[in-house]
Amino acid sequence: SLSPSYPTPATASSPTPRQIAALVLNYPSSNLTTASARSLSASLLAVAPALPTPVANRVLKLLWHHAPRALLFFHSLLHLPARAHAVSPCTIDLALDLSARLRHPRQLTNSILALFPRLRLPFTPRTFPILFERFAASQRRPDIAVRLFLSLHRSHRVVQDLPLFNSLLDALGKSRHASKAASLVRALERRFPPDVVTYNTLADGWCRVKDTSRALDLLRQMAESGITPTKTTYNIILKGFFRAGQIQHAWNFFLQMKKRGAKDESCKPDIISYTTIIHGLGVAGQLDKARKLFDEMSKEGCTPSVATYNALIQVICKKGNVEDAVTVFDDMVRQDYVPNVVTYTVLIRGLCHAGKIDRAMKLMERMKDEGCEPVVQTYNVLIRYSFEEGEIEKALCLFERMSKGEDCLPNQDTYNIIISAMFVRKRAEDMATAARMVMEMVERGYLPRRFMLNRVLNGLMLTGNQQISRDLLRMQEKYRRLRREIRL
Repeated sequence: SLSPSYPTPATASSPTPRQIAALVLNYPSSNLTTASARSLSASLLAVAPALPTPVANRVLKLLWHHAPRALLFFHSLLHLPARAHAVSPCTIDLALDLSARLRHPRQLTNSILALFPRLRLPFTPRTFPILFERFAASQRRPDIAVRLFLSLHRSHRVVQDLPLFNSLLDALGKSRHASKAASLVRALERRFPPDVVTYNTLADGWCRVKDTSRALDLLRQMAESGITPTKTTYNIILKGFFRAGQIQHAWNFFLQMKKRGAKDESCKPDIISYTTIIHGLGVAGQLDKARKLFDEMSKEGCTPSVATYNALIQVICKKGNVEDAVTVFDDMVRQDYVPNVVTYTVLIRGLCHAGKIDRAMKLMERMKDEGCEPVVQTYNVLIRYSFEEGEIEKALCLFERMSKGEDCLPNQDTYNIIISAMFVRKRAEDMATAARMVMEMVERGYLPRRFMLNRVLNGLMLTGNQQISRDLLRMQEKYRRLRREIRL
């Protein structure tokens, strides 16, 4: 009998994920057609005899901010022979997330979702939560996510259980639809009896819209229902007080946690509690109090984590002296903590804010030397502050590095930063650059803000760039999504 074939393991000579991503970026077309997917598939096979799932997923993440290219790469995987690549459910999840971001819920998203039954693969616990999150956030109409959940059994033969229901509530809460989530819980209470995760999710939703009184009501409802609040419950409400600017309430709540924690372990502040309050107090300007808590937490049996150091460094950069933040960073390294991308990015932002851009650039190089790859937020900080300091060429040089995919690709914020900066000098060449950025961001799957597109068109006309303005108008006609959502 024939044994099943699996992708050949990658060898030492196999291209890295970044090299494969570069090949996809340099491919002549980003149009998603069967012919282009087959052609790219042949190109991939010529350089990589095998593409294991971890490699394919890494390539998709490297191409994340160029959704059309990422989806072209994904579809090319479907044309590879089984010996080269076996499509996994987690890879389809990534493609599903990308397609939903492009707002094609009925077209591209449905075709990717149909791959699960077609390839006889099971849906993952993340498959439908991904769609709930994208539909609730990007469409700004939570009903689409709710209708998808209610139709799951009929349309996809998926059991609608409590964890899946909680993931829908989480998506609604994160997209600031807390009241919708609460009304769903009331309407479907018999079908999905709330558990501690349900209550925590609802509390987080109310805290995100700064309604801490309703979050506290949930604590009482939990007690009445015989459900014991967890540390997560208390941490959500603690963070909610800071979100709502209720600093004294947050401090009193934290003290109450410490007091009750002496008898009840579930109430005792943990590393997340301390990180939350250090960050919250620091942002509120109570830096001395935050630093005192940081120094005391080890005595309370709670050792600071990298996230705690990140919180302290961030608030010192915002409310104190950046040199003090550098000292904390050095102390962190001396104590054998390994700074992560957040640590470097918040310190780079602090240095830039203090006008020390050259030091910030050197810190990014050190970051790379330490094996920590800069992310798009790291680059965006450096680009934004370079523009603010009048270092336009330096900012554009950083952008070019991003566009080539050296570390990460530019995202929507990157393009918005550059387009806005082009209006400082209002030169004809700057308006042309702004127009190029608009066209590039649309090609990469991002939608420019309505006022920005109009502003660029006006700038082009005022500086005599009529030909480029006509190119922009043709682009608006080409993309249905632009025609539908932006009226000029």
